[in-house]
Amino acid sequence: MRREGPPRASNSAPTGGSEAAKPRAWGDHTSRRIRTRSVRAFAALMAIALFVALGGPERASAQAGASQVKTLHVAFPVAETGFDPQATSDLYSDHVQRAIFDTLYGFDYLARPYKRVPRIAASMPQIEDGGRTWTIRIRQGIYFAKDPAFDGKKRELTAADYVYAWKRLLDPRVRSPFSWYLQGKIVGADAVIEAARKSGKFDYDAPIEGLSVPDRYTIRLKLKEPDYILFGYMCSSPMAAVAREVIERYGDPANSWTMDHPVGTGPFMLKSWRRGQQIVLDANPDFRDERFPQATDDADRKRFAAVQGKKLPLVDRIEISIMEEANPRLLAFESRALDYVNLPQELADRALDASNKLKPEYAARGVTLWRITQPALQYAYFNMQDPVVGGYTNDKIALRRALVLAFNKDELIRVVYQGQALPATQPIPPNVPGHDDTLDVAAKYDPAAAKALLDKFGYVDRNGDGWRDMPDGKPLSLTMASTPSTRDREIDEIWQKNLKAIGVRIEFMKQKWPDLLKMGKAGQLQTWRIGWINAYAEGDAFAQLLYGGNIGQTNYARFELSAYDELYRASRRLPDGPERNKLYRKMSELVAAYNPWALHVYTVESTLTQPWVRGYKKHAYWEQPWLYIGVDNAQLAAR
Repeated sequence: MRREGPPRASNSAPTGGSEAAKPRAWGDHTSRRIRTRSVRAFAALMAIALFVALGGPERASAQAGASQVKTLHVAFPVAETGFDPQATSDLYSDHVQRAIFDTLYGFDYLARPYKRVPRIAASMPQIEDGGRTWTIRIRQGIYFAKDPAFDGKKRELTAADYVYAWKRLLDPRVRSPFSWYLQGKIVGADAVIEAARKSGKFDYDAPIEGLSVPDRYTIRLKLKEPDYILFGYMCSSPMAAVAREVIERYGDPANSWTMDHPVGTGPFMLKSWRRGQQIVLDANPDFRDERFPQATDDADRKRFAAVQGKKLPLVDRIEISIMEEANPRLLAFESRALDYVNLPQELADRALDASNKLKPEYAARGVTLWRITQPALQYAYFNMQDPVVGGYTNDKIALRRALVLAFNKDELIRVVYQGQALPATQPIPPNVPGHDDTLDVAAKYDPAAAKALLDKFGYVDRNGDGWRDMPDGKPLSLTMASTPSTRDREIDEIWQKNLKAIGVRIEFMKQKWPDLLKMGKAGQLQTWRIGWINAYAEGDAFAQLLYGGNIGQTNYARFELSAYDELYRASRRLPDGPERNKLYRKMSELVAAYNPWALHVYTVESTLTQPWVRGYKKHAYWEQPWLYIGVDNAQLAAR
């Protein structure tokens, strides 16, 4: 699947009608050193307030005993949008959804290399008819969390709940950002979708040949053509089961979204939600009997000896605070108000030495460091429908190419990421199926070549004001979307400095992340820096971002090229292997030729865990595996 969020994203918020705010220029600034000192001074003043707000005093008190509530304290750097798995697409909402809802398949938590396994499914799918017919049986005796929508009765999860959820992906009124998972693929679905468009209402009871329930615990899918990526999608939240009674009782009349009332079969339930501030989850008291898995290697056996075989989840509550600035997040961890934290790359030198090892002061406190290269890509996109930067003619391609050549990725990695990133060479990141270690299609930093290209195609200074104009004489000025965070301001500065060096104006429109998601989906942004992280271990997660059929969903660049689309459709019909990888390579070459993106970086993520945290193991495709994470209150109280 996905998800997005500064600095990355892999799914975004539902398409919305947010009006574009007036662009606001980010002009000349004081030096980064002065600003950094100011931020750190302010952050230090905030540390005491954060300690109180996040429960520091309670945690610091010497409370112990088996009856004490075990609470996991974490922080998100970006606000969530809601908790309807078929309607959301941002990374941070999805973390919560994966704790509330169940997918048919998922990942073996401890296995490395990563391994996809049945979760609610009783076994792996039975695939017949050359990949066109899928039969999936689900486990019996799994129940939804209690809710008034069920009239006081225990509500068992059935195959029909998955089929209902998948029909929601197809319902035009829902406007799911992941309708592309199934749209145009299911035998017999097109007629029902067309009828819904005409009537304004999707008939969930209308039979669809390709989405059927032969019995209470069996799902049968019939596809128009093979789709080997579908198994990966079944590991992701948009294909999680929801209860029809819940949607019909609490759904928004306009689109059936149930953003504030998620009811699933997973280990946690939503207790409270203060939008953009705090999310509190409580353990589901009726969660099925699942146990912490048995480790298969010696290191894991030793690391997880205290929790192996214990009933899941290991905590009673999760308190999630929204902390957009990096300094306060790290200070909250240092003050013991957070149990673990993803180390902000821009603050890496606070906790890591020059060789990326934990500094002695952290190691002395028992902090553990986990590091991975994420299955994620950071990039800037150009709106291909924009009159200035969009288009497929040679002059427009030259403009985008020049902008990409002018941007210094090495400076971005050094200044903003503090070395915690790798220059992106292609759309699909390392260690993801489809990545080619021999391929590098990324433009290299070359401001001289950028100037020459602009000169050649008529982007020159026509009035002597020091700034380039369009070939038709109109001023050339770009507007890049950006959040108000310190990190984004630093990236803004690099873009502004690099483009000023080639004579191109750029301004920055500052908006909160959820608003930018809506505007990006609606094609209201000229250019924006965004990211995508893969949660289902397929290169398709990145290839689909430029598929024409996904415009208005995940294709923010609104790139539409028949040659690319044909390659993408062909890739879905092939299993993972050399033949499919050849198609991905050709798609990468088309991206380099047309430049709808400026490839930025692959991020290296470091996570710090407190010594009282139990059960944590860094997972590339499951960033917040709360089901398996516990806290040792006795050790916490003793420190």
